Amino acid sequence: MSLHSLPGTPHPSPSAAPDAAVLRRVQLIRKAVLLAAILGVVALSVLTDRSVWPETIVQGFRIAGLVLIGISIIGRGWCSLYIGGRKTAEIVDRGPYSVSRNPLYLFSFVGALGMGLQTGSVVIAGLFVAIAIGVFYATVKREEAWLGTAFGEAYAAYRRRTPRFWPRFSVWQDVETLEIRPDRFLMTLADGSALLLAVPLFTAVSWLQSTGWVNAVVSLP
Repeated sequence: MSLHSLPGTPHPSPSAAPDAAVLRRVQLIRKAVLLAAILGVVALSVLTDRSVWPETIVQGFRIAGLVLIGISIIGRGWCSLYIGGRKTAEIVDRGPYSVSRNPLYLFSFVGALGMGLQTGSVVIAGLFVAIAIGVFYATVKREEAWLGTAFGEAYAAYRRRTPRFWPRFSVWQDVETLEIRPDRFLMTLADGSALLLAVPLFTAVSWLQSTGWVNAVVSLP
């Protein structure tokens, strides 16, 4: 959301500072809701028969999903180099944040699709993406309201020139050097790497179904 600032970019007003705590609470609620929704879809996958696809197609889905998860982890780490620790302190509008106001969330959508494809079901993969978009969209609306209050016209100008999600590469801008927060970068990599848990998780689900420990009750392509 917020991006790397140019010299002279305003910092939030003192009156907006208390609202930063509210923004952090919104992030915690977002994570809780996202986790609950994902667990619900995982439960659905346990009861889903995916034999409508040949095994070679299912394996293709899983390989593609693993590639997307890798892209998501790398992309989120790249974004954190620019935004880590600065989200409520300044407007960052360089690198990936010069072409999209929420590139980190955009890479999260890619990761959600990758996780869903590990199930071997296109429908469940779509549910993963729909949940991610729904939860992050609600979070983005709250963040935009806070940033508008905190940074005023500077943020309004940033919104006018930069898309919310889908990147506009024609407006790309970057900086020669970055001040990096290693702890934030490593934290983002750790968060992203959690997506890889989908691989053994859904492999285990398939094994349980094949051995008869779990019986599918619905078929989804």
